[in-house]
Amino acid sequence: MNFELFIAKRIIGSKTYKSSVSAPIIKIGIAAIAIGIIVMLIAIATGLGLQQKIRDKVVAFNGHIIIDNYDTNVSDESQVPLSLEQDFYPEFNTVEGVSHIQGTANKFTVIRTNNDFEGVVIKGVGKDYKWNYLEEFLVDGRLPDFTKALNNEILISKYLANRLGFGVGDSFQTLFAENLERLPRIQKFLVVGIFNSGFQELDEKFCIADIRHIQRLNKWKSDQVGAFEVFIDDFSKIEEKGEAIYREIPSLMKSTTVTRKYSTVFDWIKIFDSNTYGIIAIMILVAGINMITALLVLILERTQMIGILKALGTANWSVRKVFLYNASYLIGLGLFWGNSIGLGLLFAQKYLKLFPLNPDTYYVSEAPVYISWDYILILNIGTFVVCLLMLLIPSVIISKISPVKAIRFD
Repeated sequence: MNFELFIAKRIIGSKTYKSSVSAPIIKIGIAAIAIGIIVMLIAIATGLGLQQKIRDKVVAFNGHIIIDNYDTNVSDESQVPLSLEQDFYPEFNTVEGVSHIQGTANKFTVIRTNNDFEGVVIKGVGKDYKWNYLEEFLVDGRLPDFTKALNNEILISKYLANRLGFGVGDSFQTLFAENLERLPRIQKFLVVGIFNSGFQELDEKFCIADIRHIQRLNKWKSDQVGAFEVFIDDFSKIEEKGEAIYREIPSLMKSTTVTRKYSTVFDWIKIFDSNTYGIIAIMILVAGINMITALLVLILERTQMIGILKALGTANWSVRKVFLYNASYLIGLGLFWGNSIGLGLLFAQKYLKLFPLNPDTYYVSEAPVYISWDYILILNIGTFVVCLLMLLIPSVIISKISPVKAIRFD
């Protein structure tokens, strides 16, 4: 039988323990652990969720890594075509971790209506286009079908649809300028779907149409594209894969990771990591201090018991273990309630969207949450271990207590 655990269970189960002077302080300690876990879970889940959502939105329009010609300037319009006859297309087998590669082409145009006009970029895509991301953003209609004969179907954003008064089934004219000496070329498109990524910087700019329109307007061949978009399996290795891809492509081409192209956005979301670490450190420190206070009061309240145990020959470490077992129970109780409430709030936000955000500031319309049992388990184990280690210090007081004085203590 574990003697120390037996004594700790008797203390926890006694009625006097629950109605003693230390009871309110112990409850405060448990509440501090619970509140700390709730705050940490929310901070991690929303921080990771926001990073992942913003990352997915940017990747949806650019891929993870963009391959284009060195002669292409920094604008969104494709200028110098690339041939599809490349060693790395349609499968990039020379770099491990590449899941997909697709050819695209962008061209600036002006949407003209009877009462208004709007400048946008038509993103031309073909049969090889990966619709996974945009399919998630689709709010009305369907995705265009570019696998058959050339058609005028186009996918526009909800932002543009509201701004110009378009709906599914409406058509509009676009003006493509060639040079100052010639009149712009007119192309008519039919809206078959409306998407909303929540990333206004991209929503207000891009429409998705058949790449063959861009090839025809630019007088390119059918096997020429403006750029290649590469998708990888692991976003955390994007810089490593970007360098590996650069080494494998021809010398006249360059590769740009999406983190570099949108460096301002990704630098901004990296701040969430440092904020999250700060919150975790503060919450664990506060919870640990409260548990130290609770343990000291508990030791003070049980001074006579400590004296009797010592008088009977119990070693200092055994007496300390009794109180550490007791503290472990209290920490576990705090973790239980903290996880129950914290995960309840996170699942409610994930499925019920209780807390909206301003998309102009945060690039998302509601607070996104990312729930993974990996970080939940690590957070709970880490909190338990750190709090228990912090309690080793005040438990040293037990070794300083004299049995004779403790038994007389009132």
